Amino acid sequence: MIRTTILGGMLALAPLAASAQATLTAETTTPGSTPHYIDSTLAAVLDSAGVATMQITEGATLTNSVQAVAEGRLDMAPAPLILPFLLSRGIGPYSGVGPEKGAELASNIRVIFFNAGSAQLLGYYNSNPIEDIRDMSGKRIWNGPPRGAALTSGRAMIQLLSGAKDGEDYEGVQTPWPDTVSTITGGSVDAWTIPEGLPSGREISLAAAGGITIHDVPSDLLASELGQQIMAAPGHAPYSVPIEDFRKAYEGNDITIVVDDDSFDSFATAFGQIVPATLDEQLVYDITKAYLEGKDRFINGSPRGPFAMMSFGDIDGVSQGACGAVQIKMHPGAIRAFEDAGHSIADCLRP
Repeated sequence: MIRTTILGGMLALAPLAASAQATLTAETTTPGSTPHYIDSTLAAVLDSAGVATMQITEGATLTNSVQAVAEGRLDMAPAPLILPFLLSRGIGPYSGVGPEKGAELASNIRVIFFNAGSAQLLGYYNSNPIEDIRDMSGKRIWNGPPRGAALTSGRAMIQLLSGAKDGEDYEGVQTPWPDTVSTITGGSVDAWTIPEGLPSGREISLAAAGGITIHDVPSDLLASELGQQIMAAPGHAPYSVPIEDFRKAYEGNDITIVVDDDSFDSFATAFGQIVPATLDEQLVYDITKAYLEGKDRFINGSPRGPFAMMSFGDIDGVSQGACGAVQIKMHPGAIRAFEDAGHSIADCLRP
């Protein structure tokens, strides 16, 4: 049995009886998100297996979490792969760190498993439809928070769909994540593009204010040179879900899904579950082994589980958003656990 308490943003999962198992510090995103689901489930899996107790701080800014793992001040965090990439160059949110120190810190990061926490979509209210998603000039579009990976992906989505650029062809609207729903439902934008997990509570909340339509990326645009560049860009990975499954995830809500074939296709936000390179190899092996053995619990524990694109089999690197622009390594303990379970790991992910 597991006791769960939430105090001041801290999600602590601990056994009722005292245990000699390891205690891990971790940070994650807000409840309802894919990373939060994965981390809270992982905590329960590790506790049940007697491997470790995870003390998880919720609602963290992952930019800071990634740096804390790299510095060895934090044991684990979910990382959008764009962040270790930016850290390795000392740019973007890590410009204050600088290239030399950033490269040193990024070299201390190791992945234990991968997932695709969300995929980019375009949405609008049926009462104010976008007549042609390939022409969004002059529109006001919510395309992300004021800065960060989501804004970059949002701008890329609109440029891919219509060729329009933020500030030149359309007006991009940015607000902090907590204000997203109120901004959109308030009627101040014509459309929105957001990286969402499936099913998304945010899209369901938007639909509660009136019927909405969601689009994927049309096949010809995804296959275009720009589409391929965006899918291969740092922090992105391919994403495809059978349309029947996608629609079933939103069954009972006033949400229309528009695709041009039999699947919902887009680019995903690639994530890696990261730990410091110095974390004990046997402990990481035990964590990863418990993760792999807990597959059914991850998949069936939430409606979001089947669509979290988690890695439970062979890892080629490219499908996970690594081994290209993003050069990141897996922890030796994790590699050993995957291989002992009969799975292959790409050479580019080996330290």
